[in-house]
Amino acid sequence: MYVYGKPVLRYSLAIIFVWFGFLKVIGESPAEDVITATVFWLEPEAFIPILGVWEVLIGLFLCLKKTIRLAILLLIFQIPGTFLPIVFLPEIIFTEFPLQLSMEGQYIIKNLLIISAAIVVGGSVREPEFVEKNIKSSDTNF
Repeated sequence: MYVYGKPVLRYSLAIIFVWFGFLKVIGESPAEDVITATVFWLEPEAFIPILGVWEVLIGLFLCLKKTIRLAILLLIFQIPGTFLPIVFLPEIIFTEFPLQLSMEGQYIIKNLLIISAAIVVGGSVREPEFVEKNIKSSDTNF
């Protein structure tokens, strides 16, 4: 698990971003209605495909070790927008406020896992350097 865990996590994230992004590019994303209602100040016909290309790029950049930092940078700008429906559209996110989530709400909350996975993947970029310096994880026990 130690040897394969981080690469599997990285490629899993890549698949998610390429897949979901591609659906936006071809106009088949199940999230289109939520995106359109949330980002109401931009034309969905232009914004959704651009967002899709952005997500595909995140996924592709995750596939190459040399571009992981670029993937994380793109993700930093993309992921906050995924939480906007909680602010702008709580009526479609919650079936009963505050705990019961709709399918759309579950789709949004799962992004917490994507953020955590991105932190692990991003942290692995300099891991060999940290291992060489013998930095121990005991400093960050939770």
